[in-house]
Amino acid sequence: MLPAPITNAGYEREAGRSVAAVFESDQSASSRQYSPKFYKMIRGGESPLPASLYIVATPIGHLDDMSMRAIDALRRVDLIAAEDTRNSARLLRHFDIRTPLVSYHDHSKTSDLDGILKRLRAGETIALISDAGTPLISDPGYKLVVACHRERIPVVPIPGPSATITALSAAGLPTDHFYFEGFLPTKPGQRANRLKALTAIEGTLIFFESPRRLAASLEAMHQVLGDREATLCRELTKAHETIYRAVLSELYEFVLSDANQQRGEVVILVRGFDPAMVTLTPVTARLLARLADELPPRRAAAVVADITGLPARQLYQWLLGRRNNK
Repeated sequence: MLPAPITNAGYEREAGRSVAAVFESDQSASSRQYSPKFYKMIRGGESPLPASLYIVATPIGHLDDMSMRAIDALRRVDLIAAEDTRNSARLLRHFDIRTPLVSYHDHSKTSDLDGILKRLRAGETIALISDAGTPLISDPGYKLVVACHRERIPVVPIPGPSATITALSAAGLPTDHFYFEGFLPTKPGQRANRLKALTAIEGTLIFFESPRRLAASLEAMHQVLGDREATLCRELTKAHETIYRAVLSELYEFVLSDANQQRGEVVILVRGFDPAMVTLTPVTARLLARLADELPPRRAAAVVADITGLPARQLYQWLLGRRNNK
């Protein structure tokens, strides 16, 4: 029987207690399910890591989601490049990881990148971590990874938590195709234009959003994309986790009616464009219907497609369906 998991609530009690110590305390037969190589790894007995850049995923909330391989790599590298050293220092203390930290983020100077590359060229091992989740997914690191590939420095991913995939797995929306957009522009006009460019994408759309812009973004999505099915995933794996599935108009009202929903980390997932079910926004429907009064249906559909980004073929089918229903 394995020992009780280290939970977020037990941070003060368990801080500084290494994973190796946790396993040392368990002398039951079930602990022998781990291979000798794995048991040796968690005790820190493996040989030094080969010189590489390690992309290490860290928990998005619940500390028990930290993998043994990630802990081992972070203990054994020469240096950890972190998006926010203060935030990462708390995580490292919890797992008794004493590797030196340096700051590396989107606003880092070129000299910071050059310094990391210099150490990699000299044969050192460096891990890249973000504040939470898998690095480079709406997080810094792209320039560093590209530079390593150009210089033939090995890049080794150590997979783990990702808010994107975690939300998708629980959203109740199609998972066979999906499109990760990340953060929308902050300005209303730019946000609407970006959403228009996404209207014809058939895969599930995945967005990150800040709490203070959540309501405005949901309203814009409803106006541009129509009243599609969507899921709000907030504070995933944390104490106040929320997963709420509805249509966009209902999600907007849900967020407005509960101030708590406008706090924490947010992922929004929206059903992609369905060619079999053309759902037009009220504004688009009125525009298309009015143009169809003056132009042939195909021409009206082509004009609206040019404006909205929706497929002309589907707009034409909508007009035919409207005519047949009269």
